[in-house]
Amino acid sequence: MSRKESLDRRTFLQYGGTAAATAASVGLAGCGNGGGNGNGEGNGTDGGNGTDGGNGGDEAEAELRTYDGELADDPSRVEILEHVNGLAHEQAPWVYLHQQFSIYGLNSDIEWEARADEDIIVSEFDTDLDAVTVSQGQLTDTLDPVGNNATPHYNIIDQAYEPFLYREDETGKPIELVVTDWERTEEQTVRLILRDDVQFHNGDDLTAEDVAFSINRTNDPDVSQVAGNIGDIEEATAEDGDVVVSLNSVTPTIFRNMTAFGRVVQKSWVESDSNDIATELNGTGPYELDEYVEGTRVSFTTFEDYWGEGGDPDEVTFNGIPEDGTRLNALLAGDSDLITNVQPTDISTVQESDDATFADVPSIRNIFLVHNDAFEPFDSQEFRQAMNFAVDVPTIIGSILNDFGDQTSQPTLPGHNGHNGDLDPYPHDPDRAEALVEESGYAGAEIELHTPVGRYLRDVDIADAAASQIDDLENVSCEVSRRDFNTLVPELADDQDESPAFFLIGWGNPTLDGDYAMSPWFTEGDFRHFNDEEMAELLQEARTISE
Repeated sequence: MSRKESLDRRTFLQYGGTAAATAASVGLAGCGNGGGNGNGEGNGTDGGNGTDGGNGGDEAEAELRTYDGELADDPSRVEILEHVNGLAHEQAPWVYLHQQFSIYGLNSDIEWEARADEDIIVSEFDTDLDAVTVSQGQLTDTLDPVGNNATPHYNIIDQAYEPFLYREDETGKPIELVVTDWERTEEQTVRLILRDDVQFHNGDDLTAEDVAFSINRTNDPDVSQVAGNIGDIEEATAEDGDVVVSLNSVTPTIFRNMTAFGRVVQKSWVESDSNDIATELNGTGPYELDEYVEGTRVSFTTFEDYWGEGGDPDEVTFNGIPEDGTRLNALLAGDSDLITNVQPTDISTVQESDDATFADVPSIRNIFLVHNDAFEPFDSQEFRQAMNFAVDVPTIIGSILNDFGDQTSQPTLPGHNGHNGDLDPYPHDPDRAEALVEESGYAGAEIELHTPVGRYLRDVDIADAAASQIDDLENVSCEVSRRDFNTLVPELADDQDESPAFFLIGWGNPTLDGDYAMSPWFTEGDFRHFNDEEMAELLQEARTISE
């Protein structure tokens, strides 16, 4: 539910000075037993209903949290996902933090409903403005639609490129776009029916060969950062004007995946030596590329022959402004018309402006701290759970995010397929954390938390606070390493042994399905940082069951 209506009644806790000052304040607050759990359900110290052996208040109790759920003999796909979420809660591959809220500042002349999936589609703006500028924390490092898998990248390229299918924001249900109809003709075969009035920006008509090529290219690990995400695809082929996709397994989420991964490109254009897909655009969307200045801006103009309803602005520019305050000043000065990641403490400033307003929505993004079990001490379940008990998430949500966040207990967010409703978040219990550290054999551990800067809402402040609370333990030392997002992510997608041992990340789940929340992290793939045979096998089993 949007928090906008209650803002006038909320007392904001203003944090001045540096992020270090913020962390120190919250670190001190984290020594207490905290406030609520981010949902108004409890005081942050209750172990919950069957997920915790104790009540969170027994001093120096080195007791692991356990999950007692059992699978039926013939479980459904959703039941398997729920069970794996329970195992992930118990194994604690992450420090579970919160579901992020997306908060935008926008020109008062723009009417726009923020989406949970964080998409910024300028053609959806209702405005009389002829030109708009969108300022994000980062730009993208490539215009290749499958060359990056981050939200700032999609916000830019999706003005010009289109996915195969679109999706309902609240449910993730596929709806028609370039593909107008879709069906599973056999267990491992699907057919896509295409719109017949689509043109590329160079004036050529869209063909089934283009869509088949786009699907195969999306699944090619040599060129694609999202290879495999669209599904276990053997090959896509053009057949009588349609596209037939042959699968190696059932791939129950194939149509949901097509709403999120891959974009329609022109086969001949991509294969031509005269074009560079990393710096040029030739899509089917409502805007075409005007200028790309790497690291500075990307600008678009209206594509007059767009098959659908075009947008109100004739010109669109995206730029990257990492500093939150600088983005806010750009909005208030009229230099930007929409900005991302407005800080909760800055909302009152936006409200006081006659020329700006804000929009907020609970997003599909989970914010968490990853334990890379390839490194000590994160190979210990006791140590991993200790970090969850050490971090005072309710205080972070209340004091840093001003309640723009909901505490999480598992990889899959509420409302998404496979979310386990029987799990309560970890309570803040530093005594129990210290006891578990002793039990782990890693007392005296010195760890470093890597965090991106300016990518997520108050990411650095959250990392500083979490590290401070961990550092408050008698037997663990923790410091923060601030990282550029575009240099950090390639390390995370590298071999597990080359990735940082402990890092903050946000994982958006555009499919609204537990498979994408967990499989990239817990099965074979670029982002695997935790190795548990039972979890991996169950996730693979879930991929063999049709919805």
